[in-house]
Amino acid sequence: MPEQGHSHVDELDHGVISALTRVEVTAALWRKQREGALPAAAASALVRDLEDHLGGYGADARFIAFGVSEEILAGASALLHSAPLRASDAVQLASALAARRVDPRVTRFACFDRRLRDAAAAHGFQLIPA
Repeated sequence: MPEQGHSHVDELDHGVISALTRVEVTAALWRKQREGALPAAAASALVRDLEDHLGGYGADARFIAFGVSEEILAGASALLHSAPLRASDAVQLASALAARRVDPRVTRFACFDRRLRDAAAAHGFQLIPA
C-alpha cells in the first residue's frame, strides 16, 4: 500500500517480523476498504500479496514471521515500564529483541512510529528509515 515511507520497506528483500504483523496489516487494509479509501479487489490483492511474502522459504517469501510466545508477551509487558508504547508496538519490539537473541545479525528495525522508533533505538537497533 503506497503510504508515506513505504519505499523504505519495499527496498527490503528479506526480514523477520512479528506474527502479529499479519493481523495488523490485514486489519489496516480492510479498514481502508471499509472507509472507501481502497477498493475491495485491491484490498484482497494486497492481503494475498502479504500472505505470499509470508509463505515460508519459497521464492516469493520475503519475511519470516516470528511467533508470539509467552516469552514475547512477557518481554512486551516489561518494555512498557520504560517506554510509552502501545501494546501491539511493545509486542513488535519484544519480537525483534527475541529474534536478535536467536540471530545477532538482526540489527535493523523498520518502523515509522516515533515512540516505537525511540524505543528500538534505545535497544541498539539501526532504524529504517535512518
